[in-house]
Amino acid sequence: MNEISSHENLKIVVVDDSDFSRSLIIKMLKESGFNVVGEANSAMTALQVIKDKEPHVVVTDIVMPEVSGIELTENINQNFDNVYVIVVSSLSQEHVVLEAISAGAADFIAKPINQQQLVESLEKIMTQMKN
Repeated sequence: MNEISSHENLKIVVVDDSDFSRSLIIKMLKESGFNVVGEANSAMTALQVIKDKEPHVVVTDIVMPEVSGIELTENINQNFDNVYVIVVSSLSQEHVVLEAISAGAADFIAKPINQQQLVESLEKIMTQMKN
């Protein structure tokens, strides 16, 4: 994978069934200089967007209709090489966090999302990508 040296080179897809939450995350990412290449309101739509846009990172909610963000994370890890997943959720109990990490999430951020925490998580992933 090509080295990602700046925020604008990191391609991100945002997945959340809440239009408000999705828009808020996208706004935070764009304000921080990141490149949002796609968005989806369901896990099934997200898989097509990931296939089409080939992002480096997917930021996904857990609670969504039909297919959860945990199942989406597992699917991404099984079917897409070099795509990191950050799970965001208002469900932040320890077992939920552990379930997300065991599904292959690179990080977990509790809602309401703190923009600085989101940026730090993405910068940590960018560092991992260089190694």
